[in-house]
Amino acid sequence: MNWRETVVLVTGAGSGIGRAAALAFAEEGARVVAADLAMDGLEETVELVQKRGGEARAVKADVSRAQDVEAMVAQAVKSYGRLDCAFNNAGIEGALASTADCTEENWNRVLAANLKGVWLCLKYELPKMAAQGRGAIVNTSSVAGLVGFPGLPAYVASKHGIVGLTRTAALEYAGRGVRVNAVCPGAIETPMLDRLERSEPRMQTQVVASEPIGRPGKPEEIAAAVLWLCSDAASFVTGQAIAVDGGWVAQ
Repeated sequence: MNWRETVVLVTGAGSGIGRAAALAFAEEGARVVAADLAMDGLEETVELVQKRGGEARAVKADVSRAQDVEAMVAQAVKSYGRLDCAFNNAGIEGALASTADCTEENWNRVLAANLKGVWLCLKYELPKMAAQGRGAIVNTSSVAGLVGFPGLPAYVASKHGIVGLTRTAALEYAGRGVRVNAVCPGAIETPMLDRLERSEPRMQTQVVASEPIGRPGKPEEIAAAVLWLCSDAASFVTGQAIAVDGGWVAQ
């Protein structure tokens, strides 16, 4: 594919995996619409892209709000005339607590940001891509979307939901030229992992011990998988939840 003629939307682009993906797409020559709710991090991402000679625009968006997501997708199309790829990556981990101790507020907040957010992105991205007859979407799930993870019931439920939603959308749009997949990161060196480690100091040791490969992953390693899933090299891949996890779920 010709990345220089490709328009890519990345949510949660202000840090971590989203920033790494925005940079990876831009380095290939794609035009990037970078979205996040935190403008400081988002503007830094756009600046990094531009310093490396890439093209990116910042859009502030809360993916749990339909009007924000609709406007975000419309802005991408207005700016560049089309939308070829989307990486629906924005999400939060929520508070550490057992299933019985998880608060209703935490449950609602996590499901709104993670699962509703991905659904809203799909809701507005899919028709645009189907009208073009071509598109590729990657949703960020997690290894916690494939197996259980004690202490994060809302997060685990949301990430399992993303896998099911991905498969459903993939079947609905396979005949219309749009591929939909999910990437399931393991423990990755991101601000989210830092927050979890501060909440539970033993977690860093537990995370490293749980990774058969012996270390946490890097955001750039997830970005590489996302780039491949959006590329023509993955033209026969849809409806998949691909673990990029150092062997975590193989145990």
